[in-house]
Amino acid sequence: MSVPNVLETKNILRPRKFAWRANLLEALPFLIPSLFFFCLFILYPMIDTIRLGFMEWDGFITNKATFVGFDNYVYTLTQDPVFWTAAKNSLIWVVMSLTIPTNIALGLALLLNQNIFGRDVFRMIFYLPAVLASIAVATMWRWMYNPHFGVVNYMLKTVGLKDRIQPWLGEPDIAIYSIFIASAWVSTGLNMVLFLAGLQGVPQDLKEAARIDGANTLDVFWNVTIPALRPTFVIVVAFTIIGSLKVFDLIVGMTNGGPAQSTQVLALWSYSQSFSNHYFGLGNAVGTVLLGLTLLIVIPYLRWTLGGED
Repeated sequence: MSVPNVLETKNILRPRKFAWRANLLEALPFLIPSLFFFCLFILYPMIDTIRLGFMEWDGFITNKATFVGFDNYVYTLTQDPVFWTAAKNSLIWVVMSLTIPTNIALGLALLLNQNIFGRDVFRMIFYLPAVLASIAVATMWRWMYNPHFGVVNYMLKTVGLKDRIQPWLGEPDIAIYSIFIASAWVSTGLNMVLFLAGLQGVPQDLKEAARIDGANTLDVFWNVTIPALRPTFVIVVAFTIIGSLKVFDLIVGMTNGGPAQSTQVLALWSYSQSFSNHYFGLGNAVGTVLLGLTLLIVIPYLRWTLGGED
């Protein structure tokens, strides 16, 4: 039997080594339109946001932007009286979103994954808030929280808790939590659907094997269901973190950052500095800090959760 020489071996390996290039060239004509719009509407605005963070500009085309270096970042981090309140509220929002609606969604998914009467109807009811426009949700909950004729205070008065009646969106100590209840009402349904999709992929034979070995329902849940839901948890947690850090529309529709900036968050403060106060440099500096904070949280999380998977 003849042994192939080195040249023949290289010729055999070359097609495999450079196969990805051929595949890329074949797919490139189909990718160009999507890449064009991605660069135009996502990549370019992101880069321009970072650029404007180093400029002083009032947003009017007739006035020229002036390069000021890191002055906007220094002011934002050391002198801006609202920035750290907004940062604290954003982090509080992330923590609450990761704990409350996520756990409720998992519980609902486990319940509605069972063969119970009317489960499809209940799935639709719980998912319905996720398809509503955010401004419509904000308007509805603002009416519910109305201190004079809102349904929340009316129900408290009806059940004999008249001393608990208060202006839910007008009290600085509780306004952010009142808005978060509306946010949880919206986000729970989407997370529930994601968990339901993950539960469909849990191997039933593993559950049966665990029960044969004497495992009870709780043991099956912790040792079979939860590990099988790991990919779903990765998606839910990543989406929750990103969505929490860029929360904007609900707060605008319900309090616009008030009262006394108590519900201000980073995304809204970036917008307010740019379009309300006409300090586009400061607003884009806040936006860049928010982008860096998001990457700082999400990328290590994804590397940690997906690092051991092939």
